[in-house]
Amino acid sequence: MKLCLDACVLYPTVLREILMGAASEGLFTPLWSARICEEWRRAAERLSPGDGLVAEGEIARLNFRWPEAQVPHDPALEARLWLPDPADIHVLATAIAGEAEGIVTLNLRDFPIRELAAYGLTPRHPDAFLHDLWLEFPETVMRVVAGVHAEAERLAGQTLDLRRLMKRARLPRLGKALSSTWS
Repeated sequence: MKLCLDACVLYPTVLREILMGAASEGLFTPLWSARICEEWRRAAERLSPGDGLVAEGEIARLNFRWPEAQVPHDPALEARLWLPDPADIHVLATAIAGEAEGIVTLNLRDFPIRELAAYGLTPRHPDAFLHDLWLEFPETVMRVVAGVHAEAERLAGQTLDLRRLMKRARLPRLGKALSSTWS
């Protein structure tokens, strides 16, 4: 299953790392565009000056790991599309050009089901999407989250509550489900 990742799910780090961990395990094929990555870089820089350079390194790493993920599209395609927020049309164009099945985004309001359905696409919130993956592939998703959790603890230099970490990553439903089964 191919899914276009909106910039808002590529930044923050924990959410991105869980999504990309699931992709590494073959649970889905990620897609994005140079413009989506540039939005990620700008958001990182705006929220924390200097983090734009970190984002550039992460973007290069992801593009190296998934060279087929970066999807170009004809700008004329964007001219034929409509979304409530015109600034998101490039994400829809990327999904269409990449023959995706859906768009993973935190901004579901900006990607109405009716508009996306016309192109065979479904908007997916990352929490619902990852929870569904966990229901289908529990061991794999738990392994991915455990790795991201361990790395977050290593970087923080302290123990981090899984459920709180997941809530901050905007994955409260997945965090609740995992913390009830966490050993």
